[in-house]
Amino acid sequence: MIQLSAFVKARRKEVNLTQEEFADRAGVALTVVRKIEQGKTNLNMDKVNLVLSMFGHELAPVDRKEINE
Repeated sequence: MIQLSAFVKARRKEVNLTQEEFADRAGVALTVVRKIEQGKTNLNMDKVNLVLSMFGHELAPVDRKEINE
């Protein structure tokens, strides 16, 4: 499974945006994008989902049983 930080960084670079430009378009602070790309763990999920929505994705809770099936 690709890590969130690697996914966001790779996708941002695919669309040729700086962190600042990407944050602006996603409607989040630059620090949010930086924290995500640095792999920080103390992230606001609403902000993460704003970033992921730029790529048509969203994070949601998953039942552990679903993962093991």
